[in-house]
Amino acid sequence: MSDRNIGPCPLCGRPMLAGPSVDRHHLVPKSAGGRETVWLHRICHRKVHSVLDERAIASAYADLDALRAHPEIARFVRWVRKKPPEFYTRTEPKGGRWR
Repeated sequence: MSDRNIGPCPLCGRPMLAGPSVDRHHLVPKSAGGRETVWLHRICHRKVHSVLDERAIASAYADLDALRAHPEIARFVRWVRKKPPEFYTRTEPKGGRWR
């Protein structure tokens, strides 16, 4: 991938630059038969998986509107929207604290 804008992140709305700051996210986990993927910032993708397990994603959060409506994800999105497109830091583990 090159450093070209590949559009806004469907979770946080910030521009995404092709490269190491983005990941593919399966809307329905592969373990549940999902095939459709979307690009997300790596930090957004990691946050989703630090908050929700695959079963929860498959049953209640398999679309972006539902993900954005989750209280912890919504709080994260409000915070990350102020960061530059290539920003990355470790995300808080499920039930844990920032390290």
